[in-house]
Amino acid sequence: MKAAVLGGGAAGFFGAIGIKETNPGAEVCIFEKSDKILSKVKISGGGRCNVTNALSDINEFVENYPRGKKELISVFTQFGSRETIDWFEVRGVQLKTESDNRVFPTSDNSDTIIECLLKETQKQNIEIKKNYSPEKIYRKENGFVLHFKNGEEFEFDKILISTGGNSKSESYNWIKLLGHTIIEPVPSLFTFILSQNIFEGLEGISVPGVDIIFTDEKKIRQQGSLLITHGGLSGFGILKFSAFAARELVEKNYKFTLSINWFPGFKNEHLFDKITKLRKSIPNKTLSSASYLGLPLRLWKRILELNDIENKKFIDLSNQKIINFVNSLVEHKIEIAGKNTNKEEFVTAGGVCLKEVNFKTMESKICPGIYFAGEVLDIDAVTGGFNFQSAWSTGRIAGMSIGS
Repeated sequence: MKAAVLGGGAAGFFGAIGIKETNPGAEVCIFEKSDKILSKVKISGGGRCNVTNALSDINEFVENYPRGKKELISVFTQFGSRETIDWFEVRGVQLKTESDNRVFPTSDNSDTIIECLLKETQKQNIEIKKNYSPEKIYRKENGFVLHFKNGEEFEFDKILISTGGNSKSESYNWIKLLGHTIIEPVPSLFTFILSQNIFEGLEGISVPGVDIIFTDEKKIRQQGSLLITHGGLSGFGILKFSAFAARELVEKNYKFTLSINWFPGFKNEHLFDKITKLRKSIPNKTLSSASYLGLPLRLWKRILELNDIENKKFIDLSNQKIINFVNSLVEHKIEIAGKNTNKEEFVTAGGVCLKEVNFKTMESKICPGIYFAGEVLDIDAVTGGFNFQSAWSTGRIAGMSIGS
């Protein structure tokens, strides 16, 4: 049996190795369109490679996928994060789990993962061809003909497509020719640019847990950390929000109103009570003399300034002024003017329609003998090792299905 794997990334390598481990006699070749293999593995996690996430509950795990959540339950039941960790450790890669459940090699070097995967492909006698960009797949009586942009053609019995995500819809045209539906690709995981830099001078300040809300017709709410950057907003919460609101935000051309609740753990009346008690206990203190509600002091002062009460004493606040201030803390409206791509964790929402794939085998329902794995599918996740896990898992299942 001859099998082609299109795409030299995490899903492609795991798929190719899975084919050979299931069928040692198979001829397997990985075709990579560029001159670099495992490039995302190389840069992931700041060059440390966030291999996976150690969350053990599958239902909790899939909550980190804006698209693909339902399908991945069966995928992770077959081969999940625990199996991935075991796979690498059996092959001599020592891994560690950090406090936020992200899993890295103990070397803190992505080359450790790359070397492991290359060693396995060499051990399994898997051929790797670089600078081979697929242009068309022809079906023949007992298999397929792969035609590449350089004019070369090869015949294979089965093909695994694991070419990753792409921001350009036309990049999927050759997959459309197989009869597959492509969900329009849009960016996911990005940071925001402010229309007015209301936080100028506060760069680097981080707030660990805020509510981030899309205030348009469809309310989308996510919670997480917020980091103030030069002219914008970042942090895990912002990235998570951008992933779950990816399609809604592209419709707005990334110009919209964001609402921040700086105190998601408190109801409005609780904040009102806290401030009225301060008015009673320290009436002559100015609001800016300390951060009385726990925000970083410089951010607290800026929010007071935006509300024009930075020089006010607590005794100067009427009940209505406190109500207005509390409303501004739990619904801080911020105008967004655009996005910045988080290049290190670049992810695309969109790709092959999930309804057209059998997730028990990763085989196409439209074109038997064709399989899919990784980001070429309409699956994406937030940061934390989740995107890699869907690549490892779908690649492994596809490879074992092809080899069996």
